[in-house]
Amino acid sequence: MRSAGPPQGSNSAPSGGSVAAQPQAWGDHPRVRVQSEDFDAGAAIAHLRSADRGAGAIAAFIGTVRDVNDDATITGLTLEHYPGMTEAALEDIVAEAKARFDVRDALVVHRVGALLPGDQIVLVVVSSAHRASAFDACAFIMDLLKTRAPFWKKERLPDAERWVEARASDDEAAARW
Repeated sequence: MRSAGPPQGSNSAPSGGSVAAQPQAWGDHPRVRVQSEDFDAGAAIAHLRSADRGAGAIAAFIGTVRDVNDDATITGLTLEHYPGMTEAALEDIVAEAKARFDVRDALVVHRVGALLPGDQIVLVVVSSAHRASAFDACAFIMDLLKTRAPFWKKERLPDAERWVEARASDDEAAARW
């Protein structure tokens, strides 16, 4: 997420509401999904485990919607994106992780649309021969997702809405790689 709202000068904002339903079965592809519906993290992990018996480690990260941010109560948030562009950015991040680390496989699911506190928002799962590579690749994917993927978050407060600004801490986390 790079900015506090969609780019200026566009007649239409990116939309989270136009995402087609995605099947929960993983099959061989896609390894990157952007979808409005919830995901089954257990099914994703089980898929990577069963698809490659040479993997000695599976690392997973699940991000959820908080109910407080910057000392304000959050009643919900809306995530917007540019279909096609977002998936391509995520695929590039996964490919970079596979090239940098000893990763056997990886998948990313990111939700868009209206979400409530406690809802799952993002899933990253990485398989590797060893735990260090799996942990590092999982953190790498999340750090780059936060700075390179074109998502925009609008938080709903009890009496207002606000776009979430990019954070210097996210840039610092991505820069360590």
